[in-house]
Amino acid sequence: MDIFDKIAKHMGPLGQHQKWSHGYFSFPKLEGEIAPHMQFKGKEHLVWSLNNYLGLANHPEVRKADAEAAAQFGMAYPMGARMMSGNSKYHEQLEQELAEFVGKPDAFLLNYGYQGMVSIIDTLVDRNDVIVYDGESHACIIDGLRLHMGKRFVYQHNDIDSAKKQLERATKLTNESGGGILLITEGVFGMSGAQGKLKEIVELKKDFNFRILVDDAHGFGTMGKTGAGTHEAQDCIEGIDVYFGTFAKSMAGIGAFVASTEEITNFLRYNMRSQTFAKALPMPMVMGLLKRLELLKSKPELKDKLWEIATTLQKGLRDRGFDLGVTNSVVTPVFLKGELSDATAITFDLRENYSIFCSIVVYPVIPKGMIELRLIPTAVHTLEDVQRTLDAFSEVATKLENGYYKENLFATV
Repeated sequence: MDIFDKIAKHMGPLGQHQKWSHGYFSFPKLEGEIAPHMQFKGKEHLVWSLNNYLGLANHPEVRKADAEAAAQFGMAYPMGARMMSGNSKYHEQLEQELAEFVGKPDAFLLNYGYQGMVSIIDTLVDRNDVIVYDGESHACIIDGLRLHMGKRFVYQHNDIDSAKKQLERATKLTNESGGGILLITEGVFGMSGAQGKLKEIVELKKDFNFRILVDDAHGFGTMGKTGAGTHEAQDCIEGIDVYFGTFAKSMAGIGAFVASTEEITNFLRYNMRSQTFAKALPMPMVMGLLKRLELLKSKPELKDKLWEIATTLQKGLRDRGFDLGVTNSVVTPVFLKGELSDATAITFDLRENYSIFCSIVVYPVIPKGMIELRLIPTAVHTLEDVQRTLDAFSEVATKLENGYYKENLFATV
């Protein structure tokens, strides 16, 4: 079969409608925080799909820091990789402040989160090592696993008994190969909102010899008393060997970091190919991240507001009979029964007729016959936004149940 024909068959009859979101959002020019209300095709929409948990994206102090750093350094500096000519005292300052905040001796800045996680896995293990990982791990973890030349065993999502069985298999192999075991999980799973069972996994160290790598992209800044992460929330900071956090969620920036012992972070500094052969993070982002981290630590009311919005939204949805699965974080998934055509029609209806935009998730990320509408609350949403969304979701659910979308795939009113 011709490769284009194969792709067309894969896309199906709805392929013509799957070009991103049929347009572009424009951000309002505000002096204060970025509101979750944006222009889409000339019409204002309420958006529940922003990587801006704490509302820092347009915070006045953040904008000032970004602008001043851009004026002072420009976008080009530093002009090289960290190992060569791309280091600065500000990069090192950010690393140390991040390490102290998440409870580790040292940290290493990464240019991108996805690329960073792939490269961490590739660097930490060799062909004699075995990886044990959660079955619902993020795509960046899966792509990192694909680079691993040794064995890897998957355990059922958040199932400690299953993890034990895979650790037993891994132990038998490493006893023969002389390698080690790396267990990978997430602090907060971005699709379901479920926290990884970090504390229970740490307890398994009493019976097995392994190291733990945690991807806490959604937990950093949102979980724990200070926002340090899911390992703080579960009181197991010491048990996590390698901690990964991204700047793309709570920090509303670009890049990521990995924190561990000085020995491990130094090893990563000089062996992570994606960082060794890449230009360092630009100065405006580094300076802006220092300000973001300062606000994250000094303004707990931002996290408190985020949780107020999240808990009000989740309670309202549950009270109206919606299935939110097992989320115990601010990530708010809404599960409905339906096919791809229903999912497409629902998101179109919400966007065009209710002016509400949220992410949609379908098979193969979730089982066939299911639809997930994923809502990401932020500190700049309001209780009025929540009420408006609850009312819209109730109407949309009734339409789905009554079969409205079978006859009205792309209906506007």
